[in-house]
Amino acid sequence: MKNPHDIILRPVLTEKAYDGIADKRYIFEVAIDANRTEVKQAIEAVFADDGVKVEKVNIVRTLGKIKRQGRTAGRTPEIKKAYVTLKKDSKPIKFFEGMAQ
Repeated sequence: MKNPHDIILRPVLTEKAYDGIADKRYIFEVAIDANRTEVKQAIEAVFADDGVKVEKVNIVRTLGKIKRQGRTAGRTPEIKKAYVTLKKDSKPIKFFEGMAQ
């Protein structure tokens, strides 16, 4: 298995993400080549001290926007987000505590 910190890049901190914290639903930006099983194992490994158990993982891959500067056109980087839902008996992730108020 890959290093869990190479799979989970950063948490996504948006209004939509804050709304899901009360339902134990968290959003993370993950590596482009990561799949659901790897994301689940990485979340449980990184937050093992907190007693986190993952119920399901949904993944969304978004293409980068086309940006132009004069005649030159390019794309912003692609990103992949993982919507992680924890089990009912799982403890919440401590990093996000205090943000969902």
